[in-house]
Amino acid sequence: MDVGITFTARAFGPEGAGDVVGDARFAEALGLESVWVGDHLIPVSGPLLDSMTVLTTAAAATERLKIGYGVLILALRPVAWVAKQIATQQLLTGGRVLLGVGSGGDVHGDAGWRAVGRDYARRGALTDAALAVLPDLIAGHESTVDGETVRLAPGAEVPPILVGGGGAALRRAARYGDAWYPAMSAPARIAADLPRLAEFADRFGRPVPEVTVGVSLGLGALPASAVDRQVRGLTGYGLSEEDARAAVVTGTPADAAEVFAELAAIGVSRVVGMPFGGNWRGQAELLAEAARLVP
Repeated sequence: MDVGITFTARAFGPEGAGDVVGDARFAEALGLESVWVGDHLIPVSGPLLDSMTVLTTAAAATERLKIGYGVLILALRPVAWVAKQIATQQLLTGGRVLLGVGSGGDVHGDAGWRAVGRDYARRGALTDAALAVLPDLIAGHESTVDGETVRLAPGAEVPPILVGGGGAALRRAARYGDAWYPAMSAPARIAADLPRLAEFADRFGRPVPEVTVGVSLGLGALPASAVDRQVRGLTGYGLSEEDARAAVVTGTPADAAEVFAELAAIGVSRVVGMPFGGNWRGQAELLAEAARLVP
């Protein structure tokens, strides 16, 4: 099982921008597979640096660490520009991009969409249309975008495309993705959705996507109040309090390793730790220890 980690809020504003290089090198030294960032134009939870720039900076500071979008809101941008930027990242990093893609959600609202003249109500259809042409655009193959035939150069190896979310995202992952990327879900909930993922894949005549899971992570001696705050934050994404508590991974690295082993047993190939509690490097160390304990 591959194990990665998300950058936290302290790397997402002017006061923390300098931590991107140091934290990326720290994650690589720990043996973690990848670092990940979220993506919103106008976030609701404070300053947020541009995801592409942050990940390019992380890749330039490391040698083997993969860089992951968790997830890129694809339809906020012209798809040809996304393809150009991702192809460039692939070429400059030696193929270390993990392209998580999502359609956006209610928690961040539609302000960012209105700011760029995009129809928030059509975000699902816009995402599907972009995914239909994105691989060919990245690869440098001839593609038709909004009626215009284009070929981007130079082309690059198409990175793994991970489709984030639940519900409609299962169908989208089966049709367009190399992996499904649910986050903030307990193993039992993910296991319940896997037969539907396989059914959709069979319907589209495609291999069943792999599964990468984002887990809300608070290991070590965290106060109960920190866990309670995280649970309340997860309910803002539509989870019930019961589901939110089931999705939070706490305790020792050995406890986390048990959860990761449970996920591996149902077919999950990668876990991305999403730390909370304030001490990012401390959580990264505990996550790396948990990764080493997974059978």
